[in-house]
Amino acid sequence: QVQLVESGGGLVQPGGSLRLSCAASGNIFSFNVMGWYRQAPGKQRELVADISSIGLTNYADSAKGRFAISRDNPKNTVYLQMNSLKPEDTAVYYCNWKRAGTVYWGQGTQVTVSS
Repeated sequence: QVQLVESGGGLVQPGGSLRLSCAASGNIFSFNVMGWYRQAPGKQRELVADISSIGLTNYADSAKGRFAISRDNPKNTVYLQMNSLKPEDTAVYYCNWKRAGTVYWGQGTQVTVSS
């Protein structure tokens, strides 16, 4: 079992920034991929960005150039720095941990971009 605890969501104005954090605990193996997905009302959950334990990153086109994912392996924590936020970034953001076909999800954190 892996437990994921997210933090850092909230309300921000367009053009603003937020930093999401997700701390993993439990049966953490040395190689895994952690990432962030989001789900807006009425839409499917979609990948935002992920990062492997050796630092390989993958971004959705909508996140490229605005968001940056990073991780601190000793702390088993992944971060998502979100800049130049737009109203269409409004969604529940979910942390994700996966390894060898096993996937765990966090409870989600709301990000609202509105003036």
